[in-house]
Amino acid sequence: MTGARPRQSRFELLLITRKEVNDLPVRRYPGEVRLLGEDAQSVLADVLKEEAVGFDTETRPSFRPGESYPPSLAQVATAKAVYLFQLRHAAAVEVLARVLEAPQVVKAGVGLADDLKALKKVREFSEKSIVDLGLAAKRQGLQQSGVRNLSALFLGFRIPKGTKTSNWARSQLTAQQVAYAATDAWACRELYVRFRNLGFL
Repeated sequence: MTGARPRQSRFELLLITRKEVNDLPVRRYPGEVRLLGEDAQSVLADVLKEEAVGFDTETRPSFRPGESYPPSLAQVATAKAVYLFQLRHAAAVEVLARVLEAPQVVKAGVGLADDLKALKKVREFSEKSIVDLGLAAKRQGLQQSGVRNLSALFLGFRIPKGTKTSNWARSQLTAQQVAYAATDAWACRELYVRFRNLGFL
């Protein structure tokens, strides 16, 4: 006697091609963005009031074998703003750790295991209430689980990727870097809301 065939998710065969992604309208985060360093403490109370935030990090790229860098930037998207924590500032690192350890605030992103591992090389912390949207998508049978594909499939827009490999360790980020970083975190928060409404979480 054979076991029953596993029930197929209605999203299991949901795929999007590169051309279909590229045909979608580009969206960038339209709201307030704050770049934080030693003044990071000023936003902690606001972030800790949130039910859920979008979360992502950026790291200076390495182009030589054996070369690596710690995370340079961490992005936290709330309902009203996106905060960019420049991690060369001790205050930014401390506030970010408080956010990651806060059990009442869900931190939602994609591929967070690697982000958290890298951040712990900068400062140890015990993360709580972490939701990996990529893993949630895979549990529904989706084969495409990156932020760009998930945004295309579930939010109907394309995230530009042009500045991904730029130097995130620079003291003055470009307008393009700020827009890219804010958009990624914002998209993660939007995806969290969408996934929760769909019953993925």
